[in-house]
Amino acid sequence: MSPDGGPLPEWEHATCVVCPAQLLGPGAFDVVDRPGPQYRYNPNAGYRTDADTGTPVCVHPFRVGLPPGAYASAGEPAPVHRPTLRPTAEQLQLPEHVTDLEGWLIAVLRVADPQRMRSALAAAERAASERFPAHEVVTAMRRVLAYELASN
Repeated sequence: MSPDGGPLPEWEHATCVVCPAQLLGPGAFDVVDRPGPQYRYNPNAGYRTDADTGTPVCVHPFRVGLPPGAYASAGEPAPVHRPTLRPTAEQLQLPEHVTDLEGWLIAVLRVADPQRMRSALAAAERAASERFPAHEVVTAMRRVLAYELASN
C-alpha cells in the first residue's frame, strides 16, 4: 500500500483512465476479472463502480497487479506483494466498449510471443478497427505502446 493510503505511483500509467486505481489505494476498490455492463464508468465518482453497490471496481487485474477480490466491499486484504498476472482467455476477447480497448490491447501484447509481437499488434489493430473508429484505435495504441514498450 502507498504510505498515504492513496494510489500507487505506478498505477498512473499502468491502469485505465476510468480505473479507481487512478485515485484510490490498494484495498479501497474491488477487482473483478473483466469488464462488463455491471461495472460502468461513473462520472460522479470519476471511475468505474459496481452498478448495484456503488463500490469502486477495477476490471483489469493484470493492469493493476491485484488478483480479483472484494477488497473494498468485503474487506478482503489486498496482497502486499502483488503477483505478475497474465490475462485470461476472457480478457483477450475484443471488448464491446471503447473505454476497454486499451486494456484489451495490453492483454494481447502481454501474451504475445516476443518474436510475434509485430503480427500480434497488426492483428489487434485490424480487429479493433472493425468495431471502433480508427482514431479511437490509434489513440489507444499510442497510449498502450508508449507505456508497454517503456516498461518492458
